[in-house]
Amino acid sequence: MASSTIPGAPFESADAKALRLRGWTLALLTLVYFFSFMDRYILSILLEQIKADLNLNDTQLGLLSGFAFAIFYATLGIPVAWLADRKSRRDIIAIALTLWSAMTALCGTAQNFVQLLIFRIGVGIGEAGSSPPSHSIIADLYPPEKRAGAMGIYSTGVVLGGGFGAIIGGLIAQAYGWRWAMAAVGLPGILLAIFVRLVMVEPRRGLSDPVSATPQPAEMPKIRDGFRSLAASPAAMHLIIAVTITSLVGYATANFGPSYLQRSFGMTLTQVSLIYAPSLALSGAIGGVVGGRIADRLGRRYGIHMQAWFVAGLKLAALPFTVMFYFSYDLTSSLMAVFVSYLLASSYLGPSFALIQGLAPTRMRAVWAAITLLVINLIGLGLGPTITGVLSDLYKPMFGPESLRYALVSASLLTPWAIFHYWRAGVLLKRMAVA
Repeated sequence: MASSTIPGAPFESADAKALRLRGWTLALLTLVYFFSFMDRYILSILLEQIKADLNLNDTQLGLLSGFAFAIFYATLGIPVAWLADRKSRRDIIAIALTLWSAMTALCGTAQNFVQLLIFRIGVGIGEAGSSPPSHSIIADLYPPEKRAGAMGIYSTGVVLGGGFGAIIGGLIAQAYGWRWAMAAVGLPGILLAIFVRLVMVEPRRGLSDPVSATPQPAEMPKIRDGFRSLAASPAAMHLIIAVTITSLVGYATANFGPSYLQRSFGMTLTQVSLIYAPSLALSGAIGGVVGGRIADRLGRRYGIHMQAWFVAGLKLAALPFTVMFYFSYDLTSSLMAVFVSYLLASSYLGPSFALIQGLAPTRMRAVWAAITLLVINLIGLGLGPTITGVLSDLYKPMFGPESLRYALVSASLLTPWAIFHYWRAGVLLKRMAVA
């Protein structure tokens, strides 16, 4: 035999090396995801400064945070995923990270709404190349019974990236202005991209799939095959609807939460950066990691369908605390409520994406991930902040300075709809296991 299968041996096989280093690869992918959301959400902590500097309204802020970013981020994810199912996923991630990091830094040079819009579009174009290949790599490194936990760790990039973006961006903006904050958050990503290209080990496709998995066709599937196969899976469709609605509510809160606290409670930028952002990052990270591990255990013990029901149960438990966050007029109570809400609700990403990747054909995993992200981001990210900004402007004659509070409440009322689809996905997954 030309190569050894013993990890660390002189002639270690490529498969053995990929599995030995999978923890390192997962950590690196999570760090890239961290940078993705840090660059994406840096805008949220800076909205009030940008609004005053460029003389913008809430509708324009919603467009910058939502639809303008999402339309390119989501749609370009499909061709990128097609490429990721054929070419080096590591190289695609490195190139994408370089692009969105540079564009984030350039946002700090914008002199008007149009220029800032163009640079934000550039950030969206770059970030389109991150998640689909990352999902595909994780699915190849971890077997189904460990996939939700791995995805749960990866999903901490969302809350930690968003949280640290708010912390770093807020403190720098308070001292030097929002333009320097953009540069400080964006430029380090270019160095990380070089590191990713040099050290990341890419696994063989299907490496961790069960031996009894259905043989894959010799011909690479087309993008339309990905749409057809996904549409033919009712369980996957319910999962996508559920995670999309959840994302709509989450993106609305993430983008306008700092502005809400500044307007309705009089918090300063520094207070939001040092109190609100770290607490959400901590609760979201705990919820993501612990929730993913619990979902793995439930799946092994009771069946994979329990992961969908687990998410539904946590979102139901989180809903009263979400409502309390918006209806409380006491700052301490409001902050405690949002901490608990994030702790319970942030577990959805790991199990959701793990279940979708488990249902996807091996050679269409990146495409399924991209289609999922297309729907999530066009509707969730695209419409969540945008509609919230529009509602805030529309509510001003009725609620005055509290208009943003009621716009965010309106978005949160969609949560029961998402809970239904998680429950229904679990029903269908249980039937599939019995059949």
